[in-house]
Amino acid sequence: MLWRFSEGEDEMTEKPLTHKQALATLIRALGGTWDTERAVLALRVAGYRPADDEAAGKEARHNLRELAKDGLIVRPDPDQAVYRPA
Repeated sequence: MLWRFSEGEDEMTEKPLTHKQALATLIRALGGTWDTERAVLALRVAGYRPADDEAAGKEARHNLRELAKDGLIVRPDPDQAVYRPA
């Protein structure tokens, strides 16, 4: 599981990254093209345990769309659900 560290009142705390944050971190680190299958694998590596493959795909697609809205990734071909870093 990927974690972020933050300093609070005299102590450092660990908080797990959201799925979106974990996927963004991996996209920045690895680059390349990203489709649903690669995003599902990345989320599983980050600790996401979906109920089934359908749920995993839905979560991956949702996060890819959100990251595209945020401008981190772009979808060069509107006919394909494949993204690349912006």
